[in-house]
Amino acid sequence: MSVLPILTWPDPRLSQRCAPVAHASDLAEVIADLFETMYAAQGRGLAAPQVGILQQFFVMDCGWKEGEPTPKVCINPTILESSEEIATRPEACLSLPGITADIIRPTSIKLQSYDLDGQKQLWQLDGFEATCAQHEFDHLQGLVTLDRVDPADRPQLEARYSAAMA
Repeated sequence: MSVLPILTWPDPRLSQRCAPVAHASDLAEVIADLFETMYAAQGRGLAAPQVGILQQFFVMDCGWKEGEPTPKVCINPTILESSEEIATRPEACLSLPGITADIIRPTSIKLQSYDLDGQKQLWQLDGFEATCAQHEFDHLQGLVTLDRVDPADRPQLEARYSAAMA
């Protein structure tokens, strides 16, 4: 396993839609690398395009910082349902270090994906797990946090990001 370099915005690969995975079984090593990279960066989720792999998969572990690891591998994910209830939560991103933005999202989702064996998984995610999965799913669609903020707030966030990266 190895820690991979994480792309930072405005790398154009972060704005590209990702291709579906054809053979999930080929991903075992890179999935292990994604987890290692995510943990090393103190993150809770990491999508393939964030390390330059333009395919539809991500990893997440929303409990590890509290001592209750809950690692999930999501290959070719689809959000099947989203709650009508929404909430605004602060989101940070490993590809936008140094800034946090308030993002409005559904508070729960039903996510379908596949594991490394090609077996279908169905996840009912609530609260922070739902937020994390939606954030990582956005990366597969070529979206970053800045694409989800109020357009009036974006220039200020970009300025804070530029200052943090300087």
